[in-house]
Amino acid sequence: MSSIALPRERTRARSPYVLGGLAALLLAAALLGLGCGALRLGAGEVLGALGRWLAGRPAQGDDMVVLMLRLPRVLMAALVGAALATSGAAMQGLFRNPLVEPGLVGISAGAALGAIGMIVLGGGLLAALPALLGSFGVALAAFGGGLAATLLVYLIGRLRPGMATLLLAGVAVNAVVMAGVGLLTYLATEHQLRDLSFWTLGSLGGTDWVRLAAVAPPMLLPVLLLPRQARALNALLLGEHEAALLGFDPARLRRRLVALVALATGAAVAMCGVIGFVGLLVPHVLRLLWGPDHRLLLPASALAGGALVIAADAAARVAVAPAELPIGVLTALLGGPFFLWLLLRTRIGEAAA
Repeated sequence: MSSIALPRERTRARSPYVLGGLAALLLAAALLGLGCGALRLGAGEVLGALGRWLAGRPAQGDDMVVLMLRLPRVLMAALVGAALATSGAAMQGLFRNPLVEPGLVGISAGAALGAIGMIVLGGGLLAALPALLGSFGVALAAFGGGLAATLLVYLIGRLRPGMATLLLAGVAVNAVVMAGVGLLTYLATEHQLRDLSFWTLGSLGGTDWVRLAAVAPPMLLPVLLLPRQARALNALLLGEHEAALLGFDPARLRRRLVALVALATGAAVAMCGVIGFVGLLVPHVLRLLWGPDHRLLLPASALAGGALVIAADAAARVAVAPAELPIGVLTALLGGPFFLWLLLRTRIGEAAA
């Protein structure tokens, strides 16, 4: 039983130190992200710009670079990382499998199909929309596509209740949706193909205060609400029957978690494209470090995921300067080998034991 859930007292004792350390890591990553770019700024310059802004004093020197270009981008990176990592932790708990990630139920693929469909087939519609709404047309199509794919997976899963059916439905819907993505990519023009790379590679470029304000609520709300399901997820680790005996409704929990994960991941993918491995790697590593107790795992995943995406975005801006490396490429290049090493190390350690 100790391998499934941590004692309540142990979790309470370690939570302030773990969460405090991860919060400090997030702040350090944010400071790094605000200073990195084509124009390098020191920590003192960044803190000075933020201090003058908070005090309502006039901007000086390079303050506008920090406040108008980098601060909304860093906040967006923090929100996207928190949304993906927390969603990944919730999905891993729901499926009782540490190798599950949020896109498993079709959210990422559906969002990509919606975005690519709007880019390839909706040019006239985008041109007819007002300027402000038109700038969000692709993002809205991506958000709708992600929610539609998730709803389809859930409806299929209801025909034969059980986590295995939901899992297989997600795999099948992902395959069909990606076939649609391939077809639209084949039909796209050369100009449209350049736009499609945003959704296949992921990027935080173009983030401003307007886009941040539009997407922050649907990402922040699930990040705040998912930790409230920690006790139910802990009970679900014992099995659906055992969770029901403890007073939790597995079917209702499944609906609630899928809805929150779809909202958070759909908004993140809609605005920034597909950023892989964050929802898989972050909660998996944290679970290995501090155990599967979701009372600690969910908030820790939010902090660590935010720090990871901020740091990855900062590295993407300086790795091939003055150009910018897509952040999805960087997370895959770093996350894939590290995750493979982690799996091999774990397997070797288990064999040795």
